[in-house]
Amino acid sequence: METRWKPSVTVAAIVEQGGRYLLVEEHTPEGLRLNNPAGHLDPGEAPVDGCTREVLEETACAFQPSGLVGVYLSRFQRSDGEDITYLRLAFCGEVGPPDPGRSLDAGIVRTLWMTPDEVRASAHRHRSPLVLRCIEDHLAGHRYPLALIHTDPGVFETGPA
Repeated sequence: METRWKPSVTVAAIVEQGGRYLLVEEHTPEGLRLNNPAGHLDPGEAPVDGCTREVLEETACAFQPSGLVGVYLSRFQRSDGEDITYLRLAFCGEVGPPDPGRSLDAGIVRTLWMTPDEVRASAHRHRSPLVLRCIEDHLAGHRYPLALIHTDPGVFETGPA
C-alpha cells in the first residue's frame, strides 16, 4: 500500500507594531535562523489556539489574533535528504508586553522587532521563504476573518476517532 502524503501543519503570527515586525531568532538544524513566531499545530488544537500558544511559548507575550493573513504551502529539503512539506496558517494580531517570569521556548535565543527593509535584508537568515512572504502579504493588506477557519468539535475529543 502506498504511503499517504501528509504535510506538517504549522501556525505563525504576523505581528506589527510601529512599523516593525516581531521575529524570533532560533537554533535550527541549519544554524541560527530568523522566523515569525510559529510552530506545529498540536493534536486536539484549533489553529487560532495553536498560534496563540506558540507566540506565548516563543516570545513570552500573550497574542490576540485578529485575522488570517493567508494559507501557505511550501516544501523544504534538508541537506540530510529529509523532505518536508509545510501547510502554514498565518494569523495577524496584537501582542501584550512580555511576561518577565516566563522563559522562552527551548531553542529560541531572543525576540526582535525589525522593519520590513531589515526583514528583506536578512532573507538569507530566514528559516523559510514564508517568513518574508507572510510579512509582504500583511503589508499588502491581506486580512481575512477568523471565522474563515472552522474547527470541528471532533478535533477536541479524546480517544480513537
